[in-house]
Amino acid sequence: MTRALINTPKQAQQGEVIEIRAMIAHVMETGHRRDAQGAAVPRNIIHRFQCLYDDVEIFAADFYPAMAANPFIAFSTVATTSGVLTFAWTDDQGTIQRATAEITVV
Repeated sequence: MTRALINTPKQAQQGEVIEIRAMIAHVMETGHRRDAQGAAVPRNIIHRFQCLYDDVEIFAADFYPAMAANPFIAFSTVATTSGVLTFAWTDDQGTIQRATAEITVV
């Protein structure tokens, strides 16, 4: 299992623009390298990132092999209601890593 780091405000005013930052530890292997024996190292990248705010998609991104290892994402959204932010990263192996963060809107 990989490690995800999420940085969101715990509390915000209704209508406030908040910044959300997320990073996941992942090798992002492009498939272009060769190992010591000359065999191709299989491609394994995160190809999709998605963030849901109370089950509504608010941000999504598609990644390609040129993306660096341990991808970092930063984006903004408007705090509307108290709820849960759900983050999901999908890699080439079909593995989906999820993380959540709660936000209280006052």
